[in-house]
Amino acid sequence: MKTFSKTPRENTSLRISCPVCGDVPFNCAWKLEGFAFSRCTGCSLLYQNPQPLQSDLIERYDEEYFEYEIENQESFLQLNLLGLKDVGFFDDIQQKVFTGQTRPRFLDVGCATGRLLEYLQQQGWEEQGVEVCEPAADYGRRVRGVSIFSGELEKALLPDASFEIVHASHVIEHLQSPGDFISEAYRLLKPEGHLILITPNSDGFQAKLMRSSWRSAIADHMVLFSRKTLTLLLEKYGFYVEQSATWGGIPQGMAPAVIKKCADRIAKQCGWGDVMVLRARKKRG
Repeated sequence: MKTFSKTPRENTSLRISCPVCGDVPFNCAWKLEGFAFSRCTGCSLLYQNPQPLQSDLIERYDEEYFEYEIENQESFLQLNLLGLKDVGFFDDIQQKVFTGQTRPRFLDVGCATGRLLEYLQQQGWEEQGVEVCEPAADYGRRVRGVSIFSGELEKALLPDASFEIVHASHVIEHLQSPGDFISEAYRLLKPEGHLILITPNSDGFQAKLMRSSWRSAIADHMVLFSRKTLTLLLEKYGFYVEQSATWGGIPQGMAPAVIKKCADRIAKQCGWGDVMVLRARKKRG
């Protein structure tokens, strides 16, 4: 599936230090048209440097992005459900949280049109979404009947320790300050709550093979994590990773279906998949 991206426009950009370890020294990894990715010499994180202004990034999530989400919402739902299944959400977490008198709460950051929230609402969850694309958020509220805040997570001003689950699928790689996002997720989770992240895997087979031609090396991605660098960031803000998985071997169309199926199975077993999902638990303070 093609990854949505907008061509960078002429704008002011800023050089940054590593978003994970804070180191300044870096090596230029991939130079592309209008932007470049650096690799931190301290922790090996891949990140776009310099980066565009936050205001420019937000403007990219417009009607064109909304149309992309509408067109792919059923496919994205199935991918999200598979990711949740891979980290034990249905077999373990969901069974444990449905034990009290109140409905457990699920926060989906970057919820798009609210399709996953609608599914979970039907499963008995109290749902809450956050989405920066106003047309997508409006669609979710009107058509799906789910609760969605329009804007960035930090501006939603949600109560402390109010969710059992915070979920973000293909969000963290778009953020200029992923540490701020992880910190806010920690604040919002109840003690022992779970943060579930789905994001491209920079240590995957496709990334190693394709390098700067990798489908996730795009202008809209500020940070490209490996399991190592994402774990470092999570631990820095008070989480510990309990479970992880990857999927996606050979890119679609690069090989016959039977070979791709075999490659996908091997990549999943070995942790070399193109996309990874991590489930992290909030440590007790």
